[in-house]
Amino acid sequence: MDAVNPLKNDPLSVSPEALGNRFGLQVAARLSAGAQDLPYEVAERLRAARVQAVARRKRPAEAAVLRLRPKLLVQGHGGTAVLGFGDDTLGFWGRLGSLAALVALAVALVTVNLVQTDNRATDEAEVDAALLTDDLPPQAYADPGFAQFLNTAASQQQAAQTR
Repeated sequence: MDAVNPLKNDPLSVSPEALGNRFGLQVAARLSAGAQDLPYEVAERLRAARVQAVARRKRPAEAAVLRLRPKLLVQGHGGTAVLGFGDDTLGFWGRLGSLAALVALAVALVTVNLVQTDNRATDEAEVDAALLTDDLPPQAYADPGFAQFLNTAASQQQAAQTR
């Protein structure tokens, strides 16, 4: 170990990128050691594969940008992608349009709430009016024998209809 920096040789203190580069160099050294015994065709294919691998290795470091629409961008960094509007801002008219859409949505929600509340109140008023104008008093509906009366009346109506 180093007397000045005891963590210098510690593998956990090295960045993952440095470890990846070190591993790549070790693999390249092992492959190069056996490359002298290979036929010329195989050596050329390996050289072309190395050139392609190096070209691919450099590509992810640069941001890949795909334009979908004039102001909509998809940016990729390695295995991730980000959807954004680029460097352009909405501007005054864009913000005004967004605000108008938000106000229209709020007005629509309030209107739907008012209409539903009004319909619910109308339905409850119709039920109350039907109960109060019926021949039976409202206390009859709460009577436990009323359900028996309804069942008996329904069965009598069915028997009369089948005759």
